[in-house]
Amino acid sequence: MLKILGKIIFWFTRWKVNFDLPPGVNRCVIIASPHTSNWDFLYARAGFAILDIPLRYTVKKEFLRFPFKTLMNFLGAIGIDRTPKKPGEERPSLTDAMAELFEGRKELAVMVTPEGTRSLRTEWKTGFYYVAKKANVPVCFGYLDYEKREAGVGGVLHLSDDMDADLRKIMAFYKDIKGKIPEKFSVDLRYDGKKEDSPAS
Repeated sequence: MLKILGKIIFWFTRWKVNFDLPPGVNRCVIIASPHTSNWDFLYARAGFAILDIPLRYTVKKEFLRFPFKTLMNFLGAIGIDRTPKKPGEERPSLTDAMAELFEGRKELAVMVTPEGTRSLRTEWKTGFYYVAKKANVPVCFGYLDYEKREAGVGGVLHLSDDMDADLRKIMAFYKDIKGKIPEKFSVDLRYDGKKEDSPAS
């Protein structure tokens, strides 16, 4: 159903999809960027449905209750449970809780918006990186280019032990992509304009 709806939306709005991933990437953290408008979720969800990517996004488990549970599950929501597993234990961090989602799952693609806001942000939240690192899964470059009317996944990065180098590669990929409101988008300037700028490895 989502795939059919996605195709209708993209036909009507004259958008297209692009998919540049090697086979066998069944578990990953997908960056969703630029994020400058409420329309982003619609195009991202429609695009990933067309590409047959079982995209999920995280919400607090409390939101997956009546009357919202059915709709949110249909759209790909997956609940985050930060309840201590044993009495007296500390609550797991959000990073730990998200990384645990990959345990026991052969297929899982979790969408994350590192900008964290639709307003201009020149420093990204790096939680997505730590989740991928802890779960031992790659980071995929999901994007929405409103100038080209194109949604897709433009590559995959298997993380190294050099976080700075990895993040420079990520910023190199996103720096020329145009969001719906371009002036509200920026890559993380801490990792932009440096030497190691190849988009993936």
